[in-house]
Amino acid sequence: QNTRRRRPEYNNMLRHAISRTTRTALISGRRSGLGALSAAPSSVSSILSQRRCFSSDLPDHTVQGMPALSPTMEVGNISWRMQEGDEFVAGDVLAEIETDKASIDFVTEDDGFVGKLLVPDGAQDVPVGAPILVVVDSADDVAAFKDFVAEGADSSSSDADDEVQSESPTASSTTTTTTTASNVLPEFMLTPAARHMSQSSGVDATVLFPGSGLKGRVTKGDVIMALKEGKVLPPWNEKGASTVGGATSTAPCVRQPAAAAAPSVSMPAGAVPIPPISNTGPYEDVPNSSMRKIIAKRLTQSKAEVPHFYTTVTVTLDEALALRKELASNFGVKVSVNDLVIKASAMALRDHPGVNLSPTVDISVAVATPSGLITPIVPQVDGLGLSEIGNKVRDLAGRAKINKLKPEEFQGGSFTISNLGMFGITEFSAVINPPQAAILAVGGGSPRLVPPKDGKGPPITVTEMTARLSADRSKVDEATAAAFLQSFQDYLSSPGKMLA
Repeated sequence: QNTRRRRPEYNNMLRHAISRTTRTALISGRRSGLGALSAAPSSVSSILSQRRCFSSDLPDHTVQGMPALSPTMEVGNISWRMQEGDEFVAGDVLAEIETDKASIDFVTEDDGFVGKLLVPDGAQDVPVGAPILVVVDSADDVAAFKDFVAEGADSSSSDADDEVQSESPTASSTTTTTTTASNVLPEFMLTPAARHMSQSSGVDATVLFPGSGLKGRVTKGDVIMALKEGKVLPPWNEKGASTVGGATSTAPCVRQPAAAAAPSVSMPAGAVPIPPISNTGPYEDVPNSSMRKIIAKRLTQSKAEVPHFYTTVTVTLDEALALRKELASNFGVKVSVNDLVIKASAMALRDHPGVNLSPTVDISVAVATPSGLITPIVPQVDGLGLSEIGNKVRDLAGRAKINKLKPEEFQGGSFTISNLGMFGITEFSAVINPPQAAILAVGGGSPRLVPPKDGKGPPITVTEMTARLSADRSKVDEATAAAFLQSFQDYLSSPGKMLA
């Protein structure tokens, strides 16, 4: 009755929270406020996972579900920063949650007490929406939740058990099912691969009939399994003396050892014996992080579903390198080649919005971290100067390597640049990061001999760089991609145009 009486107020609370989320990009519940966890505004499911509960047996409490801290998050790993019974106030960090993108602090906007931790510290792959925490209003209420179990907390494990139990009869029935021997002539009892292996091993595998092949034919796998299990097989007979299915066998089902059946190999005189080589050694088996698992899943999905096509251009970097030296010597401004690449890409995207597919030029820059690859975003790059781009990239890359990026700093983006030039890579092809339409793979510069522009005189040495654009053919056509790369080449080979 108490629950039924409060339900309209609870619904109004949810509607208010959802509306406020749309305006502020924070997940917040009216009562608990535990979802203001630096999450994306689209994660309305996180709001609904916060359930304010009223019961005659337990004090009023809030069950917090695992929030979706990024649009692509499905599971997360939890490291608790508080214990059961601890008091917290607005702004405290309850836990650190490792998502598919980064490790994010679980910050509360309200006051309360930790009534019960529903998942242990260090829990792996906790699904979004699964109950993880009980919050109460008073320290006196904590003891009432000592044996509390939230609804749905064990659903995943029970579902897995049911699945295993449902699969067991199928597996056993498959194992016990045997192929009924049909009228197969003796010369066709073995498949060609099984016959070749039988002859090579010097054994007659027809005694294994019926096998696992069509109409009971013995396959190569049947022969391998029989030899591996040490089954006794008769020696090979070219006339097929040892047969099955009505014909009598001239030899009992006793097999000579395979080593005896195989021809002996004698070592030539003077040959040096080769000692056995061991490939075992010390190693450390490092499990994949959640980020690497999600990266593998997303990129595999992208490569399978997104129609990639590639266009490549070579850019002369001599004027860009000269500009770097001039800015450093005359103005004390340090600019990297990567900063120039980002700026040239932004200018080309501004000129060719068909590759950008966004009203603003927000470029994601691929950064390698110990836990995986992440792409922090430099927003509105076309309006930034070279020094501003360099400062922002260094700040984002530094915080990305220690998992201190905010969600809005790595979620979204309209275009991605992956630069492996500093690792000595000259060219490569990158995989598109949906829903973006393209990604630019940048290699390192290297000196090359080219003919002079006027065609007279000896060859000259220039520094050239290869850039390859991977584009989604369903969103970008070849002509648009080529025009983009031409503009990119023009801006980077003549960097003065970017400063105008």
